[in-house]
Amino acid sequence: MHLQLVTGSRTAYDVVIAGCGPTGALLAAELRLHGVRVLVLERESEPAPFVRIVGLHIRSLELLAMRGLLERVLERGRRRPAAGFFAAISKPAPKDLDSAHAYMVGIPQPVIVRLLEDHAIHLGAQVRRGCAVTGLEQDDKGVTVELAGGERLRTRYLVGCDGARSTVRKLLGVGFPGEPSRNETLMGEMQVGLPQNEIAARVAEIQETEKRFWIRPVGEGTYSVVVPAAGVSDRTEPPTLDDFQQRLRAVAGTDFGVHSPRWTSRFGDATRLAEHYRIGRVLLVGDAAHIHPPTGGQGLNVGVQDAFNLGWKLAARIRGWAPDTLLDTYEAERRPVAAEVLDNTRAQMELHSTGPGARALRRLLTELMDFDEVNRHLIEKITAIGVRYDFGEGPDLLGRRLRDLDLAQGRLYDLLHRGRGLVLDRTGRLAAGGWSDRVDLLADTTAALDVPCVLLRPDGHVAWIGDDQQDLDDHLSRWFGAPAG
Repeated sequence: MHLQLVTGSRTAYDVVIAGCGPTGALLAAELRLHGVRVLVLERESEPAPFVRIVGLHIRSLELLAMRGLLERVLERGRRRPAAGFFAAISKPAPKDLDSAHAYMVGIPQPVIVRLLEDHAIHLGAQVRRGCAVTGLEQDDKGVTVELAGGERLRTRYLVGCDGARSTVRKLLGVGFPGEPSRNETLMGEMQVGLPQNEIAARVAEIQETEKRFWIRPVGEGTYSVVVPAAGVSDRTEPPTLDDFQQRLRAVAGTDFGVHSPRWTSRFGDATRLAEHYRIGRVLLVGDAAHIHPPTGGQGLNVGVQDAFNLGWKLAARIRGWAPDTLLDTYEAERRPVAAEVLDNTRAQMELHSTGPGARALRRLLTELMDFDEVNRHLIEKITAIGVRYDFGEGPDLLGRRLRDLDLAQGRLYDLLHRGRGLVLDRTGRLAAGGWSDRVDLLADTTAALDVPCVLLRPDGHVAWIGDDQQDLDDHLSRWFGAPAG
């Protein structure tokens, strides 16, 4: 694929995205919905050779449904109850969670990456593999991106979706304060030499006190093995089979006869949050902006939700209709969400500790989660359906996402596939007027809402509630810019 190089101040692309994981691929697709010229650069020449199962939580499934992707995910993944997330405390899913997609989906990471990358390419995004960003310079008109080998590209905006060791973040000089890893865990998939019933019995015994330990079958005679490491080491070096054997014997008294590893890795509990999500024309998304322990399975999901929040706003800026402050709301909304995720993972890691105080606290919280309100609060926190952005004073629904309603014209989320705003009007009296090129209007007097009208942003969050046309126009201007001529 031939690429245009820098020629004067001309920009070859509207947006260059560094990193083609789920976050980068999804952001590219969101931008392409609005006709933005997008190039995605991926450092690795080939996808990761190992197959790690990742979990998609309720809010991420809702967002995928909004773009018509959910059925494709369900065909390739496995549904599981929305339960047992918080500190791996085994409690059933709360009853009547406020979502039409109140479950989680386990799916191999290479599968979700390929699905989202194919989706972005289908919409017109370009993807280049084996391209590492090594430098950047920005001015008031755009960003010059330098690649390994010396190639230089010109773009209006650069977005770093390049993970915890983000090169883009480092080149920007953005601080990444927080705590380094204090604990490390080995993870891999391999064969074992004991019968399944013996493994299950021993694992259940060990997990009474050690919550960072499991051996679970993943199919074809292969097991997922997770065991605490002896200390913190260089995470760029994968653990060996001997490392697993030693740690299994130390923790469980047996190495279970593990052999023939398919892949191995290690993860720590470092917790860090970028000081800024945006410097000029360069932005950070996903793990480039925040890292935390994997307990609760929130990492990929927070990145996906970042991408949905940013995509339409950056597209609006490029298309020329964004209000002056719209792009600033990306950091204002998403950084506090990440800070809360960091806090809940810190709490969960403490509850994983084996000391007597932590074990007593875990027993107490386990009792408290028998109360539906407590269990519901924690599940809504982990799955992000409890997120409420600060849009000012108003009803509790303001700033929250709206569930997938059954409307006279079909499902609500099916009406959001194009990434546009939506006025859902139960009065039949309101209009979107000069914003019809950016916002759809649906009059449905039978909609199951206890408010007269809502304005939905492209990410499904409620930006306004009311029944007054002038008030609606004011909020359309706030979120979608000036009306067309």
